[in-house]
Amino acid sequence: MVDKSNHGIRADAVRQWRNKMSDKQQTDRQLQIKKIAGEVMGLAHDGILINMRFLDVALSRLKVECREQTGVNLFDGITLYYDPALLLQRYRNAPHYAARLYLHTLLHGIFSHAVSADKLNRTYWDLATDIAVEHTILEWNLHLTSLPSDDLLRSRLDLLEKQAGGLTAERLYRHFRIEEPSEKAMQEWHKLCYYDEHIYWDRQEELELSQAQWRKISERVRADLKSFSKEKNRAESMEQNLKEATRQRYDYTDFLRRFMVMGETVQVNDDEFDYIYYTYGLHTYGNMPLVEPLEYKDSRKIKDFVIALDTSASCRGEIVQAFLQKTYNIMQLSENFFRKVNVHILQCDSEVRQDVKITEREEFDEFMSHGKLTGFGSTDFRPVFSYIEKLQEEQEFDDLKGLLYFTDGYGIYPEHMPGYDVAFVFLQEDENAPNVPPWAIKIVLDEEEFMEVPG
Repeated sequence: MVDKSNHGIRADAVRQWRNKMSDKQQTDRQLQIKKIAGEVMGLAHDGILINMRFLDVALSRLKVECREQTGVNLFDGITLYYDPALLLQRYRNAPHYAARLYLHTLLHGIFSHAVSADKLNRTYWDLATDIAVEHTILEWNLHLTSLPSDDLLRSRLDLLEKQAGGLTAERLYRHFRIEEPSEKAMQEWHKLCYYDEHIYWDRQEELELSQAQWRKISERVRADLKSFSKEKNRAESMEQNLKEATRQRYDYTDFLRRFMVMGETVQVNDDEFDYIYYTYGLHTYGNMPLVEPLEYKDSRKIKDFVIALDTSASCRGEIVQAFLQKTYNIMQLSENFFRKVNVHILQCDSEVRQDVKITEREEFDEFMSHGKLTGFGSTDFRPVFSYIEKLQEEQEFDDLKGLLYFTDGYGIYPEHMPGYDVAFVFLQEDENAPNVPPWAIKIVLDEEEFMEVPG
């Protein structure tokens, strides 16, 4: 007679042993995958270092970690997390995939793409950064990073460059904002240029910690690039993107405060008011305070100010209006703006075409609602300075602090320094434009700051 209970126990034991062996095999397989993937990424690192020695500091800065079962590669602005199984799958079909992924992510860091990701349309920014990085990689034409799809990508990039006027991430982003790509085009670009997820690029507070370090690395790479690259055409895209990455950026709200003047506003000055004497008087003499509070205090606010708008043909009307709206929104803040002001808005090209005087917010609103841009000829900056000098002689200003000149930079500058601060505001750097006089401030702002401004 067969002991069925013992037979069942033995069968369970066999199944458990097989499961353990299966689990062990699975664990061993995963460890083997991780090991091989790590070796592949190590070879990619070494290959890039040997072929592009000027990236040595950047390579040491980028952290690379294995993260299993994610199904994606991810760059958070500091670390590249790669899925080992995905990496080996792609590596089997394209042996240069790992080096391409490594360099793609490294260039995102060098070009400060993650720390510049606070855009109104993140989808377009993500796409623009991927295209800019891939264009730079193709320009170097390294066998180490070549893929079968490169010829198709080159043809698409050539066409896009003619349309956008350049292939830096910033220029591409502006192009996509104006000429929105179709869903089909987005999918095609994604297929050709996608290597890593950017989902954590919106963690700006954490990225701030790495921003200064990446900027130093970008400056180092830019300096080393000149001595490394003997073929200028191979470094052109890299140089343009590095220029954007290392460009000094300004907070327009903070900048505008530099043009504030000292003035008097009716307001209790808590800094110079002694409540002890005040309450002592109320207690001793009834409702008669011994010391009245000062009803004024010095406050840094805008009062006399001039905004000159270059309406020459090269400055688009919607950009000029957006810039003016942004300036108005900042000036609306109570701590920056007197109730009664004296702001002149000049429209000018080769001469002053219009002067609108603003003394209160209602007049500003009226101008923004019904004002029209005039001019659109060639640019000469000198008539604006002559016109302001005439207004000063007519005692139009009590204390003119500043002139803010919004322009593309193509014009004739005055030779002599005026008696007030002057800032020329540009939306993009242009090496062909004339140099701003040494006595004036030059700032380059992002068009993104102005094109979608809350009313």
